Amino acid sequence: MDLRQMEYLVALADEEQFTRAAAVTGVSQSGLSAAVRSLENELGTVLFTRTTRRVRPTDAGLALLPHARSMLAQAAAARDAVVQATRELSGALRVGSEQCLGVLDVSALLERFHRRYPQVEIHFVQAGSHELLTQVRDGDLDVAFVATTDHLGSLSQRTLGSEPLVLLCPPEHPLASRSRLEWQDLAGEDFIDFHDSWGVRPLNDAACDVHGVRRRVRFTVNDVHTLLDLVDRRLGIALVPRHVAAKPQAARLVQVAVPEDRAPHWVVSVVTGPWDRSASPAPQLLELLEDAAACR
Repeated sequence: MDLRQMEYLVALADEEQFTRAAAVTGVSQSGLSAAVRSLENELGTVLFTRTTRRVRPTDAGLALLPHARSMLAQAAAARDAVVQATRELSGALRVGSEQCLGVLDVSALLERFHRRYPQVEIHFVQAGSHELLTQVRDGDLDVAFVATTDHLGSLSQRTLGSEPLVLLCPPEHPLASRSRLEWQDLAGEDFIDFHDSWGVRPLNDAACDVHGVRRRVRFTVNDVHTLLDLVDRRLGIALVPRHVAAKPQAARLVQVAVPEDRAPHWVVSVVTGPWDRSASPAPQLLELLEDAAACR
């Protein structure tokens, strides 16, 4: 067993699909599949059950999973200790992020950065993606993690991952029992959505407009958990990134697939401005993004 195999194991268990796990780990789907089969052959047991729609860990896979996570965490801590002992870095890092990005754990990333570079002062702000882009453009932020690819202008952008949008509704709602959903089924419904500055709001507005759906946004929020609570209280339905529908607070709610015809995808990116590379610690933060373990 090696660390790369452990990384593949964790990614496949988290994503439950070879395609997404391969994208997360930066390897081809065939390469990831071959590595998992090699690990299964080495251990003499099947670690995942495979169907055409989903991949799930077996009992053996579940038994190995915490040890795999521990090995990756220990390896990351060892690398951080070496960096801390051999490189001194100071200054201030100004970072912004939209809430609940899903494909990136910003808190874990900042924790690891602080562990590596304890002398750097981290200034963090949470806001909507479009507001964050303005702050990067104005020089108020060095790095921003956003959920939009619009209005980037001359800013540098790198995609970190994407997810489809899904419909979230209470189980008592008529759409919750539908086996097939058409865009026109959403017409006239009461919606709960985020503020315009959030990346998902323009996606929802554009998708409904292009399909001729006139919807009523009755509640506008700036917090994921508030949105889920309002949906749970049957005050409206919501179009959200898939990972939001998988949160524990959404356990009672029903997730309905959005029609694939021109269905929007929610894209998470890291955006940077023209900061002084000789003075800013931002390049060191971006280096950690290359480590797949830091992104989960």
